[in-house]
Amino acid sequence: MNEADLISKLIKIEGLFAGAATEGERNSAERAKQRILQRLKGLLPEDPPIEYKFTFTDMWSRKVFVALLRRYDLRPYRYYRQRYTTVMVRVPERFVDETLWPEFQKIKDELNAYLEEVTDRIVKKVLHEDSSDTIVVDEPHQLGASSK
Repeated sequence: MNEADLISKLIKIEGLFAGAATEGERNSAERAKQRILQRLKGLLPEDPPIEYKFTFTDMWSRKVFVALLRRYDLRPYRYYRQRYTTVMVRVPERFVDETLWPEFQKIKDELNAYLEEVTDRIVKKVLHEDSSDTIVVDEPHQLGASSK
């Protein structure tokens, strides 16, 4: 997969969550964004925003999630003394369950697959052709234990 293919997939993911009806809409990131924003505004009267706390294990996921929040005009924040990997946001529960989190997961999965492919290709080309995982060995002997 190349970068253009990845971008196309990410645009299609957003189209999927926007409920796009035609192929033209699926390819139009701006239309998909507007449909999702309309859905979010429609949820506000019946499903008021609540505060969510999201914690990420890596900075890449956090960066993608924050960008997705900002794309939908949501304001990510964190409290003083919270870890940098923590993201807070006030958003309707249904929007998180039906759109935001599933879309984030699909985007993250696509980006991870792309990054893994690129990393493997570069490692094999520049560092070493064997980029397989490490072997598993038995536990080491305890210090001071006899090795008879």
